[in-house]
Formats: sequence, structure tokens, C-alpha cells
Amino acid sequence: MKCQKCEKPATFHITDLTGDELLALHLCADCAKDYLKTDEEVESAPTITGVLQQQLKLEQTAEDLKELDSRECPICGISFYEFRQSGRLGCPNDYSFFAGELEPLLVNVHGDDHHVGKRPKRGADDTEQQTEMIRLRRVMKEAVENEDYEKASELRDRIRAIEGDS
Repeated sequence: MKCQKCEKPATFHITDLTGDELLALHLCADCAKDYLKTDEEVESAPTITGVLQQQLKLEQTAEDLKELDSRECPICGISFYEFRQSGRLGCPNDYSFFAGELEPLLVNVHGDDHHVGKRPKRGADDTEQQTEMIRLRRVMKEAVENEDYEKASELRDRIRAIEGDS
């Protein structure tokens, strides 16, 4: 769908209720920004206009998000894009690797960035060992894909030794 004011693709679909009349607009980001401009910048309560203006500001950070999405954890190999899609991290190291991006999310969802409450009795303190296991499994998978079976068998034996110690 094209913008009603220019020929760019419409990315904002605005329904404006003024009186008894219903006005449906399909606008590109630039035209939507012009349409939503208000003379009063200070408002007491958030409005739809304010929310849409915030969305326009988020579009400016799309390039930053693309760069962030390409970052991968060196241990488990999960990208930030994969995390955003699934909502799950790959290993304990991800909390420190993506700390700057995760902290505001954790505060928003949980109200704090530190865990308070119960913890599992078994396996709670061996995150370094878990991280090493994840890394070894990823390297072993790459070795199998590259048909380096000797290296893969050595890694398998190291994984079994670590699992045996647990």
C-alpha cells in the first residue's frame, strides 16, 4: 500500500475519530511525522499521537537494531536477533555479553535487574561449567560439519569427562 500523500510505501495506518466522522489514513514515516506534529510538546497524559511519535523515533534506531541483531555470543553462538525471536538465551554467558541490552528489559519486566527468590539447589553454582559445556558442544558440532571427526571425538570425550564429574 502506498502513502496517501506521496508515493512511498505506507508504514503507518492511522484511524482518526473526529466527531462522527471516521478518517483512515495510510502514510509513510515522513508524512506520518508531519501529520502527528503538535504545537504543544508538553502533554499531561500519553496520547496516541505521542505513542506514534515514539514509534517514529524507534524507526531511527532501526539501523542500530540491525547492528545489534548481528552480534553473537562467542560461547553459544546465539545472536541477539535469535533471542528477540525466541525470548530465550543460549547460555549463562549471554547475560553478561548482552548486559547493556538486557538490563532495561529485565527492569521493565521484573522491576529489578537482580534475581531475588528461590534458586535451584542442584546446579546453581556451576554456570562456568555449563558455559564450557555449551561452548564445547558448539565447537564439536562445527567439527562434525567440517568433517573433522578426530577433533569431534576429542571434544566428545572432554564433554563426557565433564559430565562424569558432575
